[in-house]
Amino acid sequence: MAPHTASLVNAVVLLVCSAWGYWATDFKSMTALIPAAFAVALFACYPGVRAENKLIAHIAVLLTFVLLVALYMPLSSALESGELGPIVRSVLMAVTTVFAMVAFIKSFRNARRARTPS
Repeated sequence: MAPHTASLVNAVVLLVCSAWGYWATDFKSMTALIPAAFAVALFACYPGVRAENKLIAHIAVLLTFVLLVALYMPLSSALESGELGPIVRSVLMAVTTVFAMVAFIKSFRNARRARTPS
């Protein structure tokens, strides 16, 4: 899958899961909206990633990597709680984020191979 498509899918899943997490709790924690902020940033990067702008693509990769690291705590606490909703949301966000990272890394490797004479 193209990195711009993987990033777009990741942003949509982040936005949906973030909104779901915010509305599913009784006390409306603002921390549930942190993934939504990353989603907005990834949406903003989408045109540049699609146009294969190296700087924008690297910014999107950095955002995706920071998000992947940041998702560790919600995932571990969701697994400890044993509640199905938080587990599903956290796993979905983590899986699509890893998927986007893999797509970006493959794209960067292919671009490097294309530049290197054989």
